[in-house]
Amino acid sequence: MVAVQLKFVDAGDLYASWRWEHEPDRPRAWRFPRALVEEALADWARAVPSPLPGERADQALVRSLTHGPLLDLARETELSGRLARAVFPGQLGGELNSLLEQGIRPHLRVQSSPSTALVPWESLRVDEGERTVHHSDVSVLTPATVRNAHGRRVSPFSPHGTVVSVVDPVVPGFADDSALGSVLGPDSPFDRSTVDRDDLERALADASRFLYVGHVTTGDHALDSRLHLSCDTTSTGRAAPIGAHRPLTAADIALGHRPGAPSPWRLPNRVALIACDSGGDTRFAEPTGLVAAVVHGGAEYTTATRWTLPTDAGLRHLVPNFPTTPVLLPAVRAIDHAQSAPDPVAAQCAWQRDQADEWERTGDPTRSPVIWAAFGTAWTPAPR
Repeated sequence: MVAVQLKFVDAGDLYASWRWEHEPDRPRAWRFPRALVEEALADWARAVPSPLPGERADQALVRSLTHGPLLDLARETELSGRLARAVFPGQLGGELNSLLEQGIRPHLRVQSSPSTALVPWESLRVDEGERTVHHSDVSVLTPATVRNAHGRRVSPFSPHGTVVSVVDPVVPGFADDSALGSVLGPDSPFDRSTVDRDDLERALADASRFLYVGHVTTGDHALDSRLHLSCDTTSTGRAAPIGAHRPLTAADIALGHRPGAPSPWRLPNRVALIACDSGGDTRFAEPTGLVAAVVHGGAEYTTATRWTLPTDAGLRHLVPNFPTTPVLLPAVRAIDHAQSAPDPVAAQCAWQRDQADEWERTGDPTRSPVIWAAFGTAWTPAPR
């Protein structure tokens, strides 16, 4: 595998550095004047359904899905192309093209900065009808302090191992149609899960995979990012209760949720967190959110989302004449399938490539990048 690590830093201007893993002694660097990237980044932030400062989640969904460009092919392709030109180093693009001409498909590993945290590297439109995933396999590169943390041990994987699935968990005190209610809705073929943190911690101890489909909310700092299970207020942990419910924080996973000495959770080799903003670590100056917590706990492949995921019910409610074809549930199945593949990154990129082709060919809103481009997978092999 030919892989390149691309890292971004906000320091007034936006800086990028990259190095090919087979040439570690030849790093390159690129400076993007902030004035030249700011407009494209701001336009993209206004396009996705994650809340802007001072905006509620429901307001963000209305803004994005009823006024934004992501459900309109012409507007989305213009913005994705402009974003690619704004934030992708030109020299690196030339190096990638050189490999493609030799018949080599590279692996692009990207570590975002806070200002680029919402950039969907997989779906950047780099040529007419082509996205980054047409040319490269793309993954999330976690910071060195996370992937090479002292004492980190990657959990083993068996294709026949236990899969722990927590799908649409019932959150105590929240009705199905409330803020922390059902994400898949009444038409889901799945029964809603009822599992608390103690049950989940025990189940994950010897599992190979973990699939979570539910709610994630962000706090004031990355370690306060919250997973919502069926935990009532008798559960111990670092988050204050919300009514009858106590959320599970990234800190609870990284350090243990019980009082006393730290006791980190053990996580399986492969983890998928299909929930709003579950991959929002890099929005914070200290990127130590849910992805970092599960990586520290033993995950090698961690799939998470960059922004708020609209539900099928939300799309039908907000978008006039939106097709009745389910969108979120097929994405759940695609991610679950990718996590079981020999190479989850390549499998996920293949699905995203198919989605991109259909979007470009038809403009079908069910193939819009608002869903499939939200997902990124962190590949974090064992420290050397």
